[in-house]
Amino acid sequence: MGLIERALSLVFGGGRNALAETVEVFRENTEKGAAREATLHQATLAQFGQEFRVKRRGWFDRLMDAVNRLPRPAMALGTLGLFVAAMADPIWFAARMQGIALVPEPLWWLLGAIVSFYFGARHQAKGQDFQRELAESVSRVPQVVDNLRRLEDIAAPDDPDAAVLPEPALAPDRPGDNPALDAWRREAA
Repeated sequence: MGLIERALSLVFGGGRNALAETVEVFRENTEKGAAREATLHQATLAQFGQEFRVKRRGWFDRLMDAVNRLPRPAMALGTLGLFVAAMADPIWFAARMQGIALVPEPLWWLLGAIVSFYFGARHQAKGQDFQRELAESVSRVPQVVDNLRRLEDIAAPDDPDAAVLPEPALAPDRPGDNPALDAWRREAA
Protein backbone atom coordinates (compact mmCIF):
# COMPACT_ATOMS: atom_id res chain seq x y z
CA MET A 1 0.00 0.00 0.00
CA GLY A 2 2.83 2.38 0.86
CA LEU A 3 4.53 1.77 -2.48
CA ILE A 4 1.40 2.57 -4.49
CA GLU A 5 0.80 5.66 -2.36
CA ARG A 6 4.36 6.88 -2.98
CA ALA A 7 4.05 6.27 -6.73
CA LEU A 8 0.77 8.15 -6.88
CA SER A 9 2.09 11.00 -4.75
CA LEU A 10 5.11 11.18 -7.06
CA VAL A 11 2.78 11.68 -10.05
CA PHE A 12 -0.02 13.64 -8.40
CA GLY A 13 1.37 14.80 -5.08
CA GLY A 14 3.17 17.85 -3.78
CA GLY A 15 0.35 20.22 -4.72
CA ARG A 16 0.90 19.65 -8.41
CA ASN A 17 -0.24 17.31 -11.12
CA ALA A 18 2.74 15.92 -13.04
CA LEU A 19 0.48 14.14 -15.51
CA ALA A 20 -1.38 17.34 -16.39
CA GLU A 21 1.90 19.27 -16.61
CA THR A 22 3.33 16.64 -18.96
CA VAL A 23 0.25 16.76 -21.21
CA GLU A 24 0.45 20.58 -21.31
CA VAL A 25 3.88 20.27 -22.90
CA PHE A 26 2.25 18.69 -25.95
CA ARG A 27 -1.20 20.29 -25.86
CA GLU A 28 -2.19 23.78 -24.75
CA ASN A 29 -4.33 24.11 -21.65
CA THR A 30 -7.60 25.32 -23.18
CA GLU A 31 -8.72 27.28 -20.13
CA LYS A 32 -5.40 29.11 -19.77
CA GLY A 33 -5.30 29.72 -23.55
CA ALA A 34 -8.78 31.27 -23.44
CA ALA A 35 -7.71 33.49 -20.55
CA ARG A 36 -4.62 34.63 -22.47
CA GLU A 37 -6.75 35.28 -25.59
CA ALA A 38 -9.26 37.31 -23.56
CA THR A 39 -6.45 39.35 -21.98
CA LEU A 40 -4.91 40.00 -25.39
CA HIS A 41 -8.29 40.96 -26.84
CA GLN A 42 -8.95 43.39 -23.97
CA ALA A 43 -5.50 44.95 -24.34
CA THR A 44 -6.00 45.34 -28.10
CA LEU A 45 -9.37 47.00 -27.65
CA ALA A 46 -7.95 49.31 -24.99
CA GLN A 47 -5.12 50.33 -27.32
CA PHE A 48 -7.50 50.94 -30.22
CA GLY A 49 -9.78 52.84 -27.88
CA GLN A 50 -6.95 55.18 -26.88
CA GLU A 51 -5.56 55.52 -30.39
CA PHE A 52 -8.82 56.13 -32.20
CA ARG A 53 -10.81 57.94 -29.54
CA VAL A 54 -13.46 60.10 -31.12
CA LYS A 55 -13.51 63.44 -29.39
CA ARG A 56 -16.65 65.47 -28.91
CA ARG A 57 -16.45 68.28 -31.38
CA GLY A 58 -17.68 71.76 -30.61
CA TRP A 59 -19.49 74.25 -32.82
CA PHE A 60 -16.21 75.79 -34.04
CA ASP A 61 -14.88 72.42 -35.26
CA ARG A 62 -18.14 71.73 -37.07
CA LEU A 63 -18.07 75.22 -38.64
CA MET A 64 -14.48 74.71 -39.84
CA ASP A 65 -15.43 71.33 -41.32
CA ALA A 66 -18.26 73.04 -43.20
CA VAL A 67 -15.88 75.75 -44.48
CA ASN A 68 -13.36 73.07 -45.49
CA ARG A 69 -15.99 71.43 -47.64
CA LEU A 70 -16.52 74.57 -49.75
CA PRO A 71 -13.35 74.79 -51.94
CA ARG A 72 -13.85 71.61 -53.98
CA PRO A 73 -17.43 72.36 -55.02
CA ALA A 74 -16.50 76.02 -55.55
CA MET A 75 -13.62 75.07 -57.87
CA ALA A 76 -15.72 72.56 -59.79
CA LEU A 77 -18.64 74.96 -60.22
CA GLY A 78 -16.24 77.84 -61.03
CA THR A 79 -14.62 75.79 -63.81
CA LEU A 80 -18.03 74.96 -65.27
CA GLY A 81 -18.93 78.65 -64.97
CA LEU A 82 -15.84 79.56 -67.01
CA PHE A 83 -17.03 77.29 -69.83
CA VAL A 84 -20.49 78.87 -69.71
CA ALA A 85 -18.97 82.39 -69.68
CA ALA A 86 -16.73 81.55 -72.65
CA MET A 87 -19.77 80.48 -74.66
CA ALA A 88 -22.10 83.26 -73.46
CA ASP A 89 -19.74 86.25 -73.82
CA PRO A 90 -16.44 85.39 -75.52
CA ILE A 91 -15.13 89.01 -75.40
CA TRP A 92 -15.68 89.28 -71.65
CA PHE A 93 -14.10 85.86 -71.15
CA ALA A 94 -11.05 86.74 -73.31
CA ALA A 95 -10.50 89.96 -71.31
CA ARG A 96 -10.49 87.96 -68.05
CA MET A 97 -8.09 85.38 -69.47
CA GLN A 98 -5.71 88.16 -70.56
CA GLY A 99 -5.70 89.32 -66.93
CA ILE A 100 -4.89 85.78 -65.76
CA ALA A 101 -2.03 85.65 -68.31
CA LEU A 102 -0.40 88.56 -66.44
CA VAL A 103 -0.23 86.64 -63.14
CA PRO A 104 3.48 85.99 -62.37
CA GLU A 105 4.70 82.38 -62.32
CA PRO A 106 5.69 82.34 -58.60
CA LEU A 107 2.10 83.19 -57.72
CA TRP A 108 0.91 80.17 -59.76
CA TRP A 109 3.37 77.99 -57.85
CA LEU A 110 2.03 79.36 -54.57
CA LEU A 111 -1.55 78.68 -55.64
CA GLY A 112 -0.58 75.15 -56.68
CA ALA A 113 1.10 74.51 -53.32
CA ILE A 114 -1.91 75.80 -51.37
CA VAL A 115 -4.36 73.69 -53.38
CA SER A 116 -2.09 70.62 -53.12
CA PHE A 117 -1.74 70.98 -49.36
CA TYR A 118 -5.48 71.49 -48.98
CA PHE A 119 -6.35 68.36 -50.93
CA GLY A 120 -3.48 66.43 -49.35
CA ALA A 121 -4.69 67.33 -45.87
CA ARG A 122 -8.25 66.31 -46.75
CA HIS A 123 -6.95 63.05 -48.21
CA GLN A 124 -4.96 62.37 -45.03
CA ALA A 125 -7.94 63.15 -42.77
CA LYS A 126 -10.18 60.83 -44.79
CA GLY A 127 -7.47 58.16 -44.73
CA GLN A 128 -7.27 58.37 -40.93
CA ASP A 129 -11.06 58.08 -40.67
CA PHE A 130 -10.86 55.00 -42.87
CA GLN A 131 -8.14 53.52 -40.65
CA ARG A 132 -10.28 54.17 -37.57
CA GLU A 133 -13.24 52.36 -39.13
CA LEU A 134 -10.95 49.54 -40.24
CA ALA A 135 -9.54 49.21 -36.72
CA GLU A 136 -13.06 48.97 -35.32
CA SER A 137 -13.87 46.22 -37.82
CA VAL A 138 -10.64 44.35 -37.08
CA SER A 139 -11.35 44.50 -33.35
CA ARG A 140 -14.54 42.51 -33.98
CA VAL A 141 -12.75 39.70 -35.89
CA PRO A 142 -12.06 37.41 -32.87
CA GLN A 143 -15.72 37.56 -31.82
CA VAL A 144 -16.87 36.79 -35.37
CA VAL A 145 -14.45 33.86 -35.63
CA ASP A 146 -15.66 32.53 -32.29
CA ASN A 147 -19.29 32.86 -33.41
CA LEU A 148 -18.49 31.03 -36.66
CA ARG A 149 -16.85 28.20 -34.72
CA ARG A 150 -19.89 27.88 -32.51
CA LEU A 151 -22.21 27.84 -35.53
CA GLU A 152 -20.09 25.15 -37.19
CA ASP A 153 -20.23 23.09 -34.00
CA ILE A 154 -24.01 23.39 -33.97
CA ALA A 155 -24.31 22.59 -37.69
CA ALA A 156 -22.03 19.52 -37.58
CA PRO A 157 -22.08 17.86 -34.16
CA ASP A 158 -19.67 15.05 -33.37
CA ASP A 159 -22.57 12.70 -32.65
CA PRO A 160 -24.49 12.08 -35.91
CA ASP A 161 -27.59 11.11 -33.90
CA ALA A 162 -27.59 14.42 -32.00
CA ALA A 163 -30.10 17.07 -32.95
CA VAL A 164 -28.72 20.10 -34.77
CA LEU A 165 -30.45 22.54 -32.43
CA PRO A 166 -31.80 21.68 -29.02
CA GLU A 167 -35.55 21.82 -28.74
CA PRO A 168 -36.73 24.78 -26.68
CA ALA A 169 -38.34 23.96 -23.39
CA LEU A 170 -42.02 24.84 -23.71
CA ALA A 171 -43.98 26.06 -20.73
CA PRO A 172 -47.16 24.13 -20.04
CA ASP A 173 -50.36 25.73 -21.29
CA ARG A 174 -51.95 26.69 -18.03
CA PRO A 175 -54.60 29.36 -17.94
CA GLY A 176 -53.61 32.37 -15.91
CA ASP A 177 -49.86 32.24 -16.63
CA ASN A 178 -50.12 34.73 -19.49
CA PRO A 179 -53.10 37.13 -19.49
CA ALA A 180 -52.46 38.27 -23.06
CA LEU A 181 -52.42 34.68 -24.30
CA ASP A 182 -55.60 33.92 -22.38
CA ALA A 183 -57.34 36.93 -23.98
CA TRP A 184 -56.19 35.83 -27.41
CA ARG A 185 -57.50 32.30 -26.82
CA ARG A 186 -60.88 33.68 -25.75
CA GLU A 187 -61.09 35.78 -28.92
CA ALA A 188 -60.04 32.86 -31.11
CA ALA A 189 -62.61 30.53 -29.54
